[in-house]
Amino acid sequence: MLATMSLTVPEREAAPRALSSAPESWPRWSPPAPFSQLRVRLPADPVLSWLLAAVVTAIAAVIRFWGLGYPKGKIFDEIYYATEAHEMLLNGGYENNRGYMFIVHPPLGKWFIAVGEWIFGYNELGWRISSAVAGTLAVLILIRIVRRMTGSTLLGCVAGLLLALEGLSVVQSRVALLDIFLQPLLLAGFGCLLLDRDQVRTRLARSADTGRVQALGPSLGARPWRLVSGVLFGLACGVKWNAVYFLAGFALLSVLWDRAARRSAGAQRPTLGTILRDLPGTGLVLGVLPVLVYLATWTGWFLSENGWNRHWADANPDSRWSFIPGPLRSLWQYHGAMLQFHDTLDLPHVYQSVPWSWLVDGRPVSYYYPGGQDAPTGCGASTCVREVLAIGTPVLWWLFLPTLVWMVWLLVSRRDWRAGAVLMAFAAGWLTWMVNLKRTMFLFYMTPLVPFLVIGVALLLGDVLGRAGASESRRRYGMLAVSGYLALVVMNFFWLHPVLVGNLITYDRWHAEMWFASWI
Repeated sequence: MLATMSLTVPEREAAPRALSSAPESWPRWSPPAPFSQLRVRLPADPVLSWLLAAVVTAIAAVIRFWGLGYPKGKIFDEIYYATEAHEMLLNGGYENNRGYMFIVHPPLGKWFIAVGEWIFGYNELGWRISSAVAGTLAVLILIRIVRRMTGSTLLGCVAGLLLALEGLSVVQSRVALLDIFLQPLLLAGFGCLLLDRDQVRTRLARSADTGRVQALGPSLGARPWRLVSGVLFGLACGVKWNAVYFLAGFALLSVLWDRAARRSAGAQRPTLGTILRDLPGTGLVLGVLPVLVYLATWTGWFLSENGWNRHWADANPDSRWSFIPGPLRSLWQYHGAMLQFHDTLDLPHVYQSVPWSWLVDGRPVSYYYPGGQDAPTGCGASTCVREVLAIGTPVLWWLFLPTLVWMVWLLVSRRDWRAGAVLMAFAAGWLTWMVNLKRTMFLFYMTPLVPFLVIGVALLLGDVLGRAGASESRRRYGMLAVSGYLALVVMNFFWLHPVLVGNLITYDRWHAEMWFASWI
């Protein structure tokens, strides 16, 4: 029997026939449940998992909402986005052209800011509260994603806690900038693709159980979660264009998941089956649909009379393109100007940085540091400081590079699809910035990528923790290591907290928090 149990998969499939004539006294080999690798397994704690997720999300909410109205006034790029959001409210959907430049980002992120201004007024709370909501939602979504990916409520909550205490995400959640809105939209889009993946594998498992698997695999029918993901990715592109790289990467990843599922279900030609039966639908919901949703985010501009470049086509008729409606031609030309702006943006900035420094928290960005006549007092020392510094929690960020190496190892050695998802997100959110190194760039461009790197850290910590079937001592030491690391992250975050939210501290305390010259 031991020899039989060590057979390869094809040999195992033939083993029952080979043993069918064996004497009754021989122990018989029992094959594993058919296509068990397609089964979706989640922890049997739905109520408890939501309660724990609510606790972690509440922690994130307190950190993000407490004292949200400070600093007073507009800080850093709030002078653009909070102002433009208010103009959209006043003008019915478009921003004014103030002489210094034309508007260079899509409107949806500013609409999110405008909602807060509409509810709470044109003040600090009004233009920042939508960011706080987005950052808090990102924590909740991440918890559920990691739980589904790992089958562990514990690891899901660990990932959520790490993001809740991640310095850059906290700062971005407390200012009226655009990047934080990408976090919940991209995470939710990715989460919908995960749900679609599980739904597809469940359908294929049922087909395999009934013996209805064809050479190409069966048709998979309606895929509503993939449809929702297309909408979410289109909305993300309506916030900032760099979301399109995540859309492209995750669309490719979803197609690869389809092929792997068909192969696991026993399809003889899974690649052709994926091309013929999955790819057309994928092209519609992850190609055409996001474009339509993106265009919908420009509705206010389309309906306006005075939006930037709105009537360019009227002033520049071209018979070659007369079949294209004028507003679309105007928007196309406008996008060309926006693309040229972003591609040639190379003005020096004191806080600019290059992508390879981002992975080690090399050059954070100071959003607020009053000095001179505005220098703060009252801290009990001769020199006082208030600062809002966009910086990632170092103890967490310094694990990102080892995590990426571990993800490569998991993908190569175990073919772990989860590691592939993290690496795909890394390529979309970091590698693409390497295309034009002359461009002026900042650390906060990492904001949409950070949650996916946290997923990788959660996977790494899961391996440190050990499998459920590991020995008691192995699990004990693993739990100690994970708990110790989480304790370091918590301490590091609260040590940095004053310079994340602009609390009043002495100069000596501030200087003690600036571990490297590049942080100043």
